[in-house]
Amino acid sequence: MKIIHTGDWHIGKIVNEFSMIDDQRYILNELIKLINFEKPDVLIIAGDIYDRSIPPVEAVDLLNEVFSKILIDNKVKIVAISGNHDSGERVSFVSKILEKEGLYIQGIIEDEIKNITISDDEGNVNFYMIPYVDPVILRRKFNNPEIRDHNDAMKAVISRIKPSLNESERNIVVTHGYVTYKRNDVIDKDGENLYELAELEVSDSERPLSIGGTDLIDSDNFNCFDYVALGHLHGRQKVGREEIRYSGSLMKYSFSEINHKKGVIIIEIDGNKKINIRQEELRPKRNMRIIKGPLDELIKAGLEDCSNREDYIQAILTDEGEIIDPIGKLRNAYPNIMILKREENKNIGTSLTAASKGYKSKTELELFEEYYDRLGSGEFTEEKKEVIRNVINEVFREEGK
Repeated sequence: MKIIHTGDWHIGKIVNEFSMIDDQRYILNELIKLINFEKPDVLIIAGDIYDRSIPPVEAVDLLNEVFSKILIDNKVKIVAISGNHDSGERVSFVSKILEKEGLYIQGIIEDEIKNITISDDEGNVNFYMIPYVDPVILRRKFNNPEIRDHNDAMKAVISRIKPSLNESERNIVVTHGYVTYKRNDVIDKDGENLYELAELEVSDSERPLSIGGTDLIDSDNFNCFDYVALGHLHGRQKVGREEIRYSGSLMKYSFSEINHKKGVIIIEIDGNKKINIRQEELRPKRNMRIIKGPLDELIKAGLEDCSNREDYIQAILTDEGEIIDPIGKLRNAYPNIMILKREENKNIGTSLTAASKGYKSKTELELFEEYYDRLGSGEFTEEKKEVIRNVINEVFREEGK
């Protein structure tokens, strides 16, 4: 059976006040082209179908259009779950009616965790869909006081699956969250970047699920499954073994993702549970880039390179002094500029305004030079020094009057 694993579509997302709906329509059409070429049996969406619990009308229309092309035109079944951005109830509305068309959506966790079985010439493939759910809600639903965090919640769900799991058949789980094989090594560490210690590549566009590492889920929970299709992290990556993977988002949604290669994972699993896994990249309509340099040079480069003018841009200016309307000038070369920053000083992490030791014995010029070295831009040249010296002398002359 051939399966395409995707996740984190975030339809309707707005990035830095720019609507992504046009870019999402483009990338989803690229996905449909890939589906038409690969002819998979199943498409997986591992959560965060929409970007908001109440999506805008254009997002709903786009999803309906895409689902129709996949289900009706290409005859590909869809297995999807809700993520932390979705409303589980809305996502799963009339899902039972749509199953006859091959659309299986799980938005909420039921008392009995059922699987969807899809068959091919080599037997059954069982898909277990575990949507995102807050542990507090699951604790009440299962009447289980032992559920304290996301890992406990996942254990409770898996424990309800195992009694009916047919290990002689192919079993795939689809879920959404922070899954790591290093949870036990990092869970008790305080004041650390737990996601980094857990060897998870995270980005700025992902929403934390809880604090203090309580959202980390142990990958050992999924040892009984042949493939684990994960959503939530926007960078594609594996977790421990080859068969536990994040597909990543279809598009870049923050400048922390500029080095990500976006696309899908294609899985082929035969009747003997032998799995072939490969990654296919999808090219966006507009890329997301960071550019850096003096204003005039950036404008010149943008006007000369017309092929990339439509990209989403974060510009970091290295100019000294004040600049009049820099973003307006940059927009002539980069119409989709999102963010404008000035280069941070090399000593920005130190105490910025406190004088150093021995300040009482230093001249006003020496004190200013230290201040400039911490907060200023560029070298404190002799020309600058002469300007400040004249200002200091003029101040003293005024005070002496």
